[in-house]
Amino acid sequence: MLFDTHMHTKFSTDSRMTINQAMTKAGELGLGITITEHMDLDYPEPQAFIFNPAAYFAEYEKYRSEQVLLGIEIGMRPGLEADNRRIVRDYPFDYVIGSIHVIDNIDIYCAEFYNLRTKAEVYRRYFDAMAECLESYEFIDSLGHIDYIARYARFADPEVYYHEFPELIDRVLAAAARRQLALEINTRRLNREETVKALVPVYQRFYELGGRLVTIGSDAHTPGDIGKGMDVALAIADYCHLRPVWFKDRKIQYVKKN
Repeated sequence: MLFDTHMHTKFSTDSRMTINQAMTKAGELGLGITITEHMDLDYPEPQAFIFNPAAYFAEYEKYRSEQVLLGIEIGMRPGLEADNRRIVRDYPFDYVIGSIHVIDNIDIYCAEFYNLRTKAEVYRRYFDAMAECLESYEFIDSLGHIDYIARYARFADPEVYYHEFPELIDRVLAAAARRQLALEINTRRLNREETVKALVPVYQRFYELGGRLVTIGSDAHTPGDIGKGMDVALAIADYCHLRPVWFKDRKIQYVKKN
């Protein structure tokens, strides 16, 4: 079965989707799903983008099945490794995504992060933060949306091009490959041909540096976005010789080839 391994329901600050809505949509599409609620400890806005894992499992455990799994998306930041590690250790998550959302105590979503800085300066800081966190967040399963910054960057062309930042991106990809992490193919932006063309060299380079596994996730916050772009992501994985996987009980599960 193919799993959409990245989505957010009502336990995430930025989503109102219910697990029943997610399950219904996934059933229509013939997909498995992994719920991955946001956990960004010490977020700049108090009490935002965190949730109570005990309440999460108390409410959602009854839905857990071969088609419905329960995960978490950790917002990686220096100095929070121990607290995040404790959360992952203390609760029975199926899957753990490590992502970069906040740098220098500023959410990448905010215009403030881009003020008076060039694209090169901003993206260098972004990839440096990602590489630094990969060295200490050894308890994650997959590196989330490497192109996340391109969603919000205030530049004429925000795409992540490998040729613009080869040393920076190599540092990230090499660290992920060395740790045998999966690299997420996040489908949220794959509706743009320019995005696909920009990202393919990144995933090709991941393979060249020893990476072999990818997870595929829509990052859906509404039922209508579940499963979007999965066909494009599968094509990227195949083209780059990478194997799509999902995780259950923190163990790799391979998507069966047709």
